[in-house]
This record gives sequence, C-alpha cells and structure tokens, in this order.
Amino acid sequence: MTQDRALDVGWAPSACTLPTAEQPLRVAEFDALFADAVQAVQRPEPTRLRLELVFSPDHAARAAQLAARENGCCSFFTFTLTIADGSLALEVAVPPEHVKVLEALQARAGAAASV
Repeated sequence: MTQDRALDVGWAPSACTLPTAEQPLRVAEFDALFADAVQAVQRPEPTRLRLELVFSPDHAARAAQLAARENGCCSFFTFTLTIADGSLALEVAVPPEHVKVLEALQARAGAAASV
C-alpha cells in the first residue's frame, strides 16, 4: 500500500457517510485548499489541528464551504474558522477515537503545503 493510499484509508473512517466514489474527490478538494492556502500546520493538542491559511476572502469561503460539507458526512469533526486581525485559521477537532483521522489530515496538509 502506498503512503498516499494509507493516508486515504485513515482519512475516510467507517463513520464517514460520503459515498465511497465521492471520497477521492473530497480528498482532492482538501489537497487543493491545502496547497493553495496553508502556510503553517500546528498540533496544539492530540485531538486538535490548527491550519494557518493565507488571508483572503476566497480562502475563507473555500475553507468554510468545504468544512460545512465535510461535517455533513463526518459529523465527528468540529471545524472552527477564525478571521481576526488580518489572519485566517481553520481549526479541526475530533473526539479521541478519531485521532488517526486527524493525523492523516495533518499529514495531507503538511505534504500539500510543503510546510
């Protein structure tokens, strides 16, 4: 199994209700946002990931829209989008039983953004 495939498996747990055929498209959407907007990846807690995004209305809108759609199929995620003082951040939190999913998300964000 390739590293990308291993990340994909961790990314879409059995709790995800997104149809299997649509999962690669969603992963690609996250990868595109990460590549375009992520400038720093932080892990302040095992169950929380913070992505510092390049400040722009477009990135804020994309992150909000993607987070809302992802929460519709993976309701265990808690997304918080913060816009303040010319900065933009997307925080992602999960319950302890989904830490592996957060680890996969962190790895994808770091790889796509090369941070």
